[in-house]
Amino acid sequence: MAVILQVDFPSEGPFGTEMSKAYQDLAVSINHEPGMLWKIWTENSETQQAGGIYLFETQEQAEQYLKMHTARLEGFGVKKIRGRIFEINGPLSGLNKAPLRV
Repeated sequence: MAVILQVDFPSEGPFGTEMSKAYQDLAVSINHEPGMLWKIWTENSETQQAGGIYLFETQEQAEQYLKMHTARLEGFGVKKIRGRIFEINGPLSGLNKAPLRV
């Protein structure tokens, strides 16, 4: 069953259009991560936070990605990284129009 990975961390930016330009190559590379089905990029310039919501095919793939991504962010000097993995309630999500096949 597919799982959601939620990641967030403090960020001084870039945000908005500048973020889209700066991280385009990274976004393309994420498409090649094992089991990654989609990602929603998240940002809040007011609270200085960034992150993402990911859908992975399996819990193990989400855990592997979180481990790699955390190490990558720490390599950039990012601290206070939060990563959480959630199971999906398919019937309720479907009632709320989630684009999932779970």
